[in-house]
Amino acid sequence: MTITTPSPAKARPRAARFALISAVTLGLIGGPVALAAPAEASRFLYGCTVDPLKPTERSHWVDFRIEVDCRDHRTVQIRQLRYEDDHGRRNDDFLGRSTFWKYFYRHDDVTIHSYDWVPNRRGDEKVYQLVSFRVRVGNHWSDWTRWDMSDVATLRH
Repeated sequence: MTITTPSPAKARPRAARFALISAVTLGLIGGPVALAAPAEASRFLYGCTVDPLKPTERSHWVDFRIEVDCRDHRTVQIRQLRYEDDHGRRNDDFLGRSTFWKYFYRHDDVTIHSYDWVPNRRGDEKVYQLVSFRVRVGNHWSDWTRWDMSDVATLRH
């Protein structure tokens, strides 16, 4: 491997080198800290918080719950995608999708229950959900949030 040294005419100013070294140092220090932090899936937008909860098993069905908390006079629209977690994200089995609408007359919180069946259960299965939402205040709709993933639940056979 060959390392070339920039010519004096192209050398970076001292402040630029310091900024680069600082950014690299912060990235190396902050990276492991960010990875060790607990996942926070809930998202707040225009007075509403939507949290995809860890799925739970109910008999042979799975309850993909979503907790919603909104201030008064808001409508929230939620998109939900349900998956069985297989090895690698591209191999996950799609279980289904749902869309929910809820109007809040006053500040309140609700838990939405969305049941689905996991087919071909041979042993333990892992499931999760993705949710995205938008909020209407008056006549204005927000943009959709990015997709947030719930914790993965293991269903025992």
